[in-house]
Amino acid sequence: MPSTFADLGVSTAVADALAACGVVTPFPIQTLAIPAALAGRDVTGRAPTGSGKTLAFGIPLAARVSRARPGRPRALVLAPTRELASQIHEELRPLLAAAMANTSERRSVASFYGGVSFTPQLKVLRRGVDVAVACPGRLADLVRRGNIVLDEVEFVVVDEADRMADMGFLPEVQRILDMVRPDRQTLLFSATLDGAVDTLVRRYQRDPERCDVMPEQSELDRTTHLFLRAKREERVKVTAKLVDEHGSAVVFCRTKHGADRVAGQLQRAGIDAVAIHGDRSQPQRERALARFASGKVAALVATDVAARGIHVDDVGCVVHFDVAADHKDYVHRSGRTGRAGASGVVVSLVTDADTKKVSGLRKALGLPSGEPERTLRRTEARTRDDRPAVRGASRVRGRRSSRRRQAA
Repeated sequence: MPSTFADLGVSTAVADALAACGVVTPFPIQTLAIPAALAGRDVTGRAPTGSGKTLAFGIPLAARVSRARPGRPRALVLAPTRELASQIHEELRPLLAAAMANTSERRSVASFYGGVSFTPQLKVLRRGVDVAVACPGRLADLVRRGNIVLDEVEFVVVDEADRMADMGFLPEVQRILDMVRPDRQTLLFSATLDGAVDTLVRRYQRDPERCDVMPEQSELDRTTHLFLRAKREERVKVTAKLVDEHGSAVVFCRTKHGADRVAGQLQRAGIDAVAIHGDRSQPQRERALARFASGKVAALVATDVAARGIHVDDVGCVVHFDVAADHKDYVHRSGRTGRAGASGVVVSLVTDADTKKVSGLRKALGLPSGEPERTLRRTEARTRDDRPAVRGASRVRGRRSSRRRQAA
């Protein structure tokens, strides 16, 4: 197996740029996907969240994308959420710069999503954008307005296709793909490849290279799943102790109002917390995510839809404050911790009303059945007086720095 990016055929300039960021050894999905994509093949990648998919498509895209005319991008990356689109944009910028480092040319990238004004996006399109990173809804609006034309797109990436399906975006994705060049190169990445995602593969890819990377059992074992019985009125106290014990946590609530309420209650309990949900403006969501990613706050309280773009490494714990609606939501929520082979803890707070639902979740997930635990073990034994002088946010900053760039 290749041990460096250069072994995969990546240019020296790009490999050196990655090494300067501490990214030296390719992840499995990168080892499988990059050579085929560099050779112009379509690629179907199945890999879990946090496996390094952004570099798996970003490196070939940077190497192969050509110069665009105004309003007619040459490469298109489709993402299900604003947060993910923004993060992909930031990952692609240095890759594009490195790929063009030894030439007189430059390649541009811009992101397009809702919740913000059209004006700056239109200005960028008039100048010309080589790589468009977009959410399907805003891109469709721009196409309908005549601001962007897709008939010169020669490189397409559909990222997190299973999330697109869950959020009802696949019909729009299909309409978009029908507008691009028929001889395009298409890369598709997803945690699952069944149902509607398989339809995308069969309809829009040509003899794709299949790259499957599923976590080994040893990796699965690094994430601990706990189901803890808690009275409704005790859940905030238990959550505060979990955040303090693990240094950082993403806390999931069922509703937007619930996320705001829990974030406020955690703050009053002495935990630096911020909420993220669909009623927050895009700048508010970006600031909240940035504060959490940098370790300035220890708890990010989120709803399911808002959390679909959260890609932050080394999150110590996921707390299901409200039990997940089904096993798919449970898996997606839980994937915010234990990313890229790191260890993690997932805790569901189970009230008396949740017992039947949790039993069904465990069965669907193949997790051991049984009564929820009644204590937090060593976490439960800690009191407010036991807390360290250095709060969780400071500890988070130290842990997260090493893998953030690699595992997006």
